[in-house]
Amino acid sequence: MKILGIDPGMAIVGYSIVDFDGKNLQLLHSGSIQTAKGERESARLLEIFNDMKYIVEKYQPDVCAIEKLFFFRNQTTVMPVAHARGVILTVLEQNNVPIYEYTPMEVKQILTGYGRASKKEVEQMVKISLNSGKLPKLDDTVDSIAIAISFTRSPDAIQYTKNN
Repeated sequence: MKILGIDPGMAIVGYSIVDFDGKNLQLLHSGSIQTAKGERESARLLEIFNDMKYIVEKYQPDVCAIEKLFFFRNQTTVMPVAHARGVILTVLEQNNVPIYEYTPMEVKQILTGYGRASKKEVEQMVKISLNSGKLPKLDDTVDSIAIAISFTRSPDAIQYTKNN
């Protein structure tokens, strides 16, 4: 099964395509959608929409695991991130991709067993899960991989497999 992992944002959307056969994980592709800070918000959202549409059409994911907005310390960024997440969810819905949402704390809990794990601890578990010593440089992309892996280790994956 192909899982699209997404770490939504306005400036950077991290994404990854992970293949999971029920036992083994393989990172097929990862990257980011980056929008220019000086552009109008509407233009940036359109760029995210178009790029996400291209990614979904190219990779044909079976499911999507996306970070859920739960709590944001920085009130100035919460709305743009919510808007970006909205256009991403629209693309997924248009393409009939089932959506599973995980908070950052849930991702940390699923991967490390501790909901307040550090970024380094999460990165280490992503490396172990992929059996790889190397990860993408961008944190947002690594986070998208962690989110995709979280789906494979959650009851959602078992339920999805039973229904499909």
